[in-house]
Amino acid sequence: MIQVYNPRRSALYMPGSNARALEKAKTLDVDCLILDLEDAVAPDSKAEARDQIVSAVSGGGYGNREVVIRINALDTPWADDDLAAAIQSKPDAILVPKVNSPADLQRVAHRLAAGQAPESLKLWAMMETPHAMLNAAAIGACGRDPQVRLSCFVMGTNDLAKETRAQLNPGREIMTPWLMTCVAAARAGGIDILDGVYNAFNDLEGFAAECAQGAEMGMDGKTLIHPKQVETCHKAFSPSEDEIAWARKINDLFALPENTNKGAIQVDGKMVERLHADMGLRSIAIADAIAARSQV
Repeated sequence: MIQVYNPRRSALYMPGSNARALEKAKTLDVDCLILDLEDAVAPDSKAEARDQIVSAVSGGGYGNREVVIRINALDTPWADDDLAAAIQSKPDAILVPKVNSPADLQRVAHRLAAGQAPESLKLWAMMETPHAMLNAAAIGACGRDPQVRLSCFVMGTNDLAKETRAQLNPGREIMTPWLMTCVAAARAGGIDILDGVYNAFNDLEGFAAECAQGAEMGMDGKTLIHPKQVETCHKAFSPSEDEIAWARKINDLFALPENTNKGAIQVDGKMVERLHADMGLRSIAIADAIAARSQV
């Protein structure tokens, strides 16, 4: 049975203080929109940005794009009002920055329950602090607790570089252990994980290389800072036609009566195990979901 898949190849940050950007977001070909109250908004614009996001999300018009509100960090004076506003406007998810431990997510989940937020409202967690790296497994495990509602990790590589004093260089060799730790934690928790942003948005060649790296690491998609990055991002995080054809072929072969009880078969001179067929089902589900999304 082919699983249902929700494409999260691209997640574009949009500043909540820019009303025109919030409106333009309704026309962009992205899977997810992160309407931002944190880094993209100056302190004296927080309240205005909050009101604009509430109005935009409540007003709808974002189609099949997954709408996420990033609130301010829980230890800031804006967090409580941000949470109340997000619950009121009912986005698809709330992105919590500076998550250090499961307690941070549990605290937000308690607020959602107290505010009678619909069960469909999920939590995303920014993984961007030293504590988050050390507690990644425990934070990811929240994905197995339906009361916490965690459905996605978002890597905050800029903040991680700042907090650890590590260099964020091309190739991200120094970051790789942390990135892969979070991939493992996400998979153990049954949640998605999105790669961090690429700051040089005019460098599409470098961006394409980092997208390819993220896909190879097992990321589900990437966070973006400019619409011009969307097409390249989608290409990297979508299965190719050859991958889809191969996945369908081996699943069709395993479905034949003579192969239904076999754990491995020979296909085009290669030994293919049933686990490869199961992996192929995900590629098929992704391709079908992307095709369905483009038709809406």
